Amino acid sequence: MKVALPVKNKDNEVNQEWISLRRKIVSEARRIVIKLGSAILTREDGLNLVAIARTCDQIARLREEGREFILVSSGAISAGMRKLSMARRPRSITEKQAVAAIGQSSLIQAWEDQFDIYRIKAAQILLTGDDLNNRRRYLNARNTLNKLLSWGVVPVVNENDTVVVEEIKFGDNDNLSALIAGMVNADLLINLTDIEGLYEKDPHEDPNACLLPFVTKIDSRIKRCASKTCGLLGTGGMLSKIQAAQKCMAMGIPMIIAGGELRDILTNIFAGEQIGTIFLPQETHYHGKKQWLLQLSNPKGRIFLDDGAVVAIVERGKSLLPIGITKVEGSFGVGDPVECLSLDGKSVGTGLVNYRASEIEKITGKKSTEIEKILGFKYSDEVLHRDNFALSPEIMDL
Repeated sequence: MKVALPVKNKDNEVNQEWISLRRKIVSEARRIVIKLGSAILTREDGLNLVAIARTCDQIARLREEGREFILVSSGAISAGMRKLSMARRPRSITEKQAVAAIGQSSLIQAWEDQFDIYRIKAAQILLTGDDLNNRRRYLNARNTLNKLLSWGVVPVVNENDTVVVEEIKFGDNDNLSALIAGMVNADLLINLTDIEGLYEKDPHEDPNACLLPFVTKIDSRIKRCASKTCGLLGTGGMLSKIQAAQKCMAMGIPMIIAGGELRDILTNIFAGEQIGTIFLPQETHYHGKKQWLLQLSNPKGRIFLDDGAVVAIVERGKSLLPIGITKVEGSFGVGDPVECLSLDGKSVGTGLVNYRASEIEKITGKKSTEIEKILGFKYSDEVLHRDNFALSPEIMDL
């Protein structure tokens, strides 16, 4: 979605143009991803069935306007705890995975029971980071989601906690929801939590803290605000929501953070009410393969670049040559996704390499004309071509 941003006045106040822009974005959104976190979907004794019922009721009404929805739903572990009458949350990975296995069926059943009232079908989709890191599986997942939507089904997505390990975790469902939004080219992501949006200070500590209604750039100020905005959240927190927003903005997708405990929150958002914080997309953003590269959660390795290479890639859009490489980490092959970093460890972006890790180590710091002499062959002058590279959201926001 391409958005022309209004200009704020000297006092940085939100004027009618900004309000009209938000209403336009929300009004025109047809494909929407809704993320509901643990703080909304769970209670001390298990799932919050009232919250699930209210969400399904609102979605049923909004679907009559020609909108389609994907849900990213937490709650499997909490549902499992209730089934097992567990008093404390499991701590070990094995315990969490076993409890999630028991609870996931209850979670999808709760959604199905409520959607059945409105004759809406729900489908369960369980993913790991490894599923989306693999280009073929990523495309298969995308095709499945698109087919379900074409059938009028509401996909309910969650991380596959039962089999996931640290190396293939999304980290939290905030990140997963942003990846799903990009995968299906959503028009809008709504992240419902126990905080009514992004505040300049923690509203629990300062009742006069101001809500930030619009964000156009994730900078150090916004990250400081996120670190001060706390909630009774699950795996994620406000910082993880900001990271998800940053991904969405780079993919051209607006994202709203709003209070999921507010009654009729979804219908009120689509009625044009100024609720929560909206993160507006960048005017230039990624599509296709570059969008997938932007979403990768666990690249196969890392390549460190000197300052000249960083400038060439970021400011001039050049490909990566071996002369600009200082160090290689990891074991990866030709065509694998690899993260590029500056000398001080900041992420520059992710791309698909033309050489194996062992080969890149041998040509590190060398000129492209020396590649064949060193390796005995030459696939390409570039270690990584600009067409197979996506800048990190952090770099894009600088």
